[in-house]
Amino acid sequence: MSNQTTLTKFLLGVSDIRELQILHFVMFLMIYLLGLMGNLLIITAVALDHHLHTLMYFFLMNLSILDLGSISVTIPKSMVNSFMHIKVISYPGYVTQVSLFVIFTSTDLALLIIMAYDRYVAICQPLHYESIMNRRACVQMAASAWITGIVYSALHTGKIFRLPFCQTNVIQQFFCEIPQLLKLSCSDSYLSEIGLLAFGVFLGLNCFVFIILSYVQIFKAVLRIPSEQGQSKAFSTCLPHLIVVCLLLCTGFFEYMKPTSSSASNVDLIMGVLYSLVPPVINLIIYSMRNTEIKAALKKLIVWRLITKN
Repeated sequence: MSNQTTLTKFLLGVSDIRELQILHFVMFLMIYLLGLMGNLLIITAVALDHHLHTLMYFFLMNLSILDLGSISVTIPKSMVNSFMHIKVISYPGYVTQVSLFVIFTSTDLALLIIMAYDRYVAICQPLHYESIMNRRACVQMAASAWITGIVYSALHTGKIFRLPFCQTNVIQQFFCEIPQLLKLSCSDSYLSEIGLLAFGVFLGLNCFVFIILSYVQIFKAVLRIPSEQGQSKAFSTCLPHLIVVCLLLCTGFFEYMKPTSSSASNVDLIMGVLYSLVPPVINLIIYSMRNTEIKAALKKLIVWRLITKN
């Protein structure tokens, strides 16, 4: 079989049943509107309210930007395909979606690790918090998270799109992802890309261990708090963060480390939704909608807009 290295388009393998396509469109539209409006409101509130110009909300604004970018890369194209009853995505569009999605996802993970370290210092070393987590250090950590995501994405995109493709151009997923593209390769050189994925998973595992150890120390410190109200507040802040990290890493590990020869199934679609769409929505709820300061800032912003209009 000749190598088809000049593919000009891919077909995303969503359902051919029109009713399911409409259901897919409606569900994704609701998720996207929730993520779009929620994250835009958070970014606006943190930027305009000087009471929120603290390190915690600096990280939260970065997280909102990443979540907004992540869902904006994947959901709109999928909704258009379902609504228009088409499956096509161009080769440049595929490259762009893969590279941006890897940037946002890997940077998101790096930022969650930084936020876990921030919580560890705040709870376990409160007297040294100001000196350790000063503004300069936090800006450097956030910048390093973005740079890490960009470099990791460039490595993946540069390697995988040099592979020759000689299989069908149908991608069994609602968005463009690397594991599905590896199935189309007809060259043994894809093993180097698998090695890069394995290295990424190894780093992810180390990050996961670091987060777990951080939270073990956090929970030990929380249990020494004499006030039950203080314990409850600390647990309500830390446990959702840990749940989001576990969901993102576990589903991502399953999807990326599954053998490329595995046949397509609905499990791929479910895993794709769990690690690409659910974490941004959960982040929005647990970090913002449950935060009294964010809600007060949003209320103040809405009232101010109504007053200026009147």
